[in-house]
Amino acid sequence: MTPSLPVAEGPTCFCRDCFSDLDITAKRCRACGSPRLVRHRALPSLTLAHIDCDAFYATVEKRDNPELADKPVIIGGGKRGVVSAACYISRTYGVRSAMPMFKALDLCPSAVVIRPDMAKYVRVGREVRRAMQALTPLVEPLSIDEAFLDLSGTQRVHGMIPAKVLARFAQTIEREIGVTVSVGLSCNKFLAKIASDLDKPRGFATLDQDDARTMLADKPVNFIFGVGPATQERLVQRGFRLIADLQHADEAELMKQFGAEGQRLWRLARGIDDRRVVADRGAKTISNETTFENDIRDFATLERLLWWLSEKVSSRLKSSELAGSTITLKLKTADFRQRTRSQSIHAPTQLAAKIFAISREMLAKEIDGTPFRLMGTGVSALRPGSQAHDTDMLDRRSADAERAIDGLRKKFGNAAVIRGIAYEGPEKTEDDD
Repeated sequence: MTPSLPVAEGPTCFCRDCFSDLDITAKRCRACGSPRLVRHRALPSLTLAHIDCDAFYATVEKRDNPELADKPVIIGGGKRGVVSAACYISRTYGVRSAMPMFKALDLCPSAVVIRPDMAKYVRVGREVRRAMQALTPLVEPLSIDEAFLDLSGTQRVHGMIPAKVLARFAQTIEREIGVTVSVGLSCNKFLAKIASDLDKPRGFATLDQDDARTMLADKPVNFIFGVGPATQERLVQRGFRLIADLQHADEAELMKQFGAEGQRLWRLARGIDDRRVVADRGAKTISNETTFENDIRDFATLERLLWWLSEKVSSRLKSSELAGSTITLKLKTADFRQRTRSQSIHAPTQLAAKIFAISREMLAKEIDGTPFRLMGTGVSALRPGSQAHDTDMLDRRSADAERAIDGLRKKFGNAAVIRGIAYEGPEKTEDDD
């Protein structure tokens, strides 16, 4: 088991609003009266954080249109598209990311639906990222709106413990950029990620190694991220209903039953995670993936979701002015076995149609009745977008059509044109989160 961190010098409790140091038993700040306190006996020693923007796409849209502040907002396609993001108000109705729009609107008919503006979200995400990198060079992005940060050794630079640095960061981001973040602070990535989900939105939660085993014990096994409904069912069938059941299990026995995933679960159930924060060295791959709420084996459903992922990758490539010549399809089966298939093309592309066509060919070869819990597609071997090249007549026609659509969307909004595949069989689409 990973040893506890030594207790460092610094406050064990402070106010998130005015940063006054307080006694660990305080209920409110004696200076400003705020109840928003951060407290932990090992607070000065915790240096690894997970920062996650709250309902990022929807928050950006509400920032830009204050009239939406108290309304349920869904970012997504037309009635036959899918949900890209949902604000916290719409989530109370049961709306979730990647849910078919017709189902989301059945659940929340009063929702304001906004077509995603990926270029805008990328710009705002970069502002947040730059602010993170001002705190520490060890920033590992997970997406445009979340990242791990390692603030080890930064106390002398900032003149305060990492917890205060992060609280000040959250305050600055909300004031200057207009979006809110939730912070999870711990001693490793797994616990930091758990902590950031404990107090959303505008949250700040702490968790250390000594807390982990007790805190995790009474949680269901799907509290461990990556454990979806199918895996949870398999675990429950074998007697692992709570994380405590995994904690009491023999590591070798779990590996025998679940392979490498069994070892991962055994370690995480104890709060053990040795992964380091790897600093962003510039994008090597642009990709998008989604985990399904229910496993999917039907090609038509997977194909439709693959188009949605391909459009998201294409939009990010275009907004980043990049193109790539290797296309990768990622699939994860219900038992957590991963299939990764890649194909190189002879000229860089940033076209959704090209990404989809190559990914679809690879997907078709994997359809053998296996249920899948996750799918993603991505583009690597990145080059400047100016090097994107339409090499044959079909590519040129596809490129001309796609750029015409991009132009119409830019002029009249993203709802101006919806590709035909977005209209195929919504009643067959399974919930996806």
